[in-house]
Amino acid sequence: MKIGSPREIFQGEARVAMTPDSAIQLKKLGYDCVIEAGAGKAAGFSDDAYRAVGVDVVETAETLFASVDVIAKVRPPEPAEVDRLSSGKTLISFFYPAQSKDLLEQAKSTGANVIAMDMVPRISRAQKMDALSSMANIAGYRAVIEAGSNFGRFFTGQVTAAGKVPPAKVLVIGAGVAGLAAIGTATSLGAITYAFDVRPEVAEQIESMGAQFVYLDFTEAQDGAATGGYAAPSSPEFREKQLAKFRELAPEIDIVITTALIPGRDAPKLWLADMVAAMKPGSVVIDLAAERGGNCDLTVPDQKIVSDNGVTVVGYTDFPSRMAAQSSTLYSTNIRHMMTDLTPAKDGVLVHNMEDDVIRGATVTYQGEITFPPPPPKIKAIAAAKPKEKAKELTPEEKRANEIAAFKAQTKSQVGLLVVATLLLLLVGAYAPESFMGHFIVFVLACFIGFSVIWNVSHSLHTPLMAVTNAISGIVILGALLQVGSSNWLVVILASLSVLIATINIVGGFLVTRRMLAMFQKS
Repeated sequence: MKIGSPREIFQGEARVAMTPDSAIQLKKLGYDCVIEAGAGKAAGFSDDAYRAVGVDVVETAETLFASVDVIAKVRPPEPAEVDRLSSGKTLISFFYPAQSKDLLEQAKSTGANVIAMDMVPRISRAQKMDALSSMANIAGYRAVIEAGSNFGRFFTGQVTAAGKVPPAKVLVIGAGVAGLAAIGTATSLGAITYAFDVRPEVAEQIESMGAQFVYLDFTEAQDGAATGGYAAPSSPEFREKQLAKFRELAPEIDIVITTALIPGRDAPKLWLADMVAAMKPGSVVIDLAAERGGNCDLTVPDQKIVSDNGVTVVGYTDFPSRMAAQSSTLYSTNIRHMMTDLTPAKDGVLVHNMEDDVIRGATVTYQGEITFPPPPPKIKAIAAAKPKEKAKELTPEEKRANEIAAFKAQTKSQVGLLVVATLLLLLVGAYAPESFMGHFIVFVLACFIGFSVIWNVSHSLHTPLMAVTNAISGIVILGALLQVGSSNWLVVILASLSVLIATINIVGGFLVTRRMLAMFQKS
């Protein structure tokens, strides 16, 4: 069987669904690879690079569609491209079936099987095929770079001889894949980064990346996590609190990056015109939801505009395409993993197993029937997380009361242990001979002193384990030295062996510690 990728005909699209590296992997699955001439040129992959790895280069899309069994694309197919499909062929691309009813009906009439990469379920096993996340990751990174090119100052704060430069303040709305990528990039550039999301379980992720999570003063529990790993619509009350918080932040924020999208819906309006008006001149709004109407009131898809108060609003819809080489590499890898699941025997024969959750979820037409929407996944992508209760801050009086209670409890336990030990000693002394009791008391005291010595050794020059073993060896040496002068030859031999073995242990401990410390040295 043959798999091929045509040149993208969507205006300005620079990505390609097959790279030379992915073609090598597809050939290992048993497929012959075909590419349309010039398909990878905009992404930096020449036709000669494809020929070098054994890919057939054809001149026209018509020839490619006619000669291959599997067509891999990036953008949803145009009606003219769907007309070139036929029964028995398989199309793999972004498709957006919920917004493309007519295209779905047209694909059904051809009898071709269509796998929508945007419909891959968000479960652990399908992460390697999650093209939406791959592209969102690039979009989030590129959004910060685009913001920097339109922002007139540094991201990081500086103190120089020419004056002090304050750090930029960045607000990321929506902490999905794109949002987290934007947060990571903004914090790495030195900006003070804030982030908001309706899903409470992402607060820890945001804070772990060095950003501050924006909390709302909202009494009712609000969990915006929906089945499938996407955000769910918020209640009107929650939305009002959310907008009020954004209005409070707007005058302080230099860069706003909005990423909020809900599957099957237009983008919610979260950054309104009055918030833009409240921002400082020179501020920037990057709207990653522009393709679905935008999160900002002023967003114009595929355009960059400047508001009346000097705020730049960027509504580009092709952020992944602006990094075509990286986007093509990741997307082609997603396609290759999908083909791996479709070719279980690695023999170049495509097996469309509709019992497989991932394949079934991504398939929108199969053998002349529309299979969209798919059944819900058997396992939720993200389990609803219970919000953590914040620890109550104790007053000085409460802290003092807790310390007194802990001291009393500790004293009580220690006195109890002493009483029990004393009773045991009296019981042993009532029946044991006098000579035994003298040695026994010395033994108990030695154990107590030895325990205190061993566990109080500083770990400054050792690992904790090495510190304890060296302390034990030191006590062994002291005990053995006291016995070396014995008149009994057996005691002398055993004491000498104890000194030798314990010394080896101590020296070895220092050598091991030295090697461990050397691992953390630059030279």
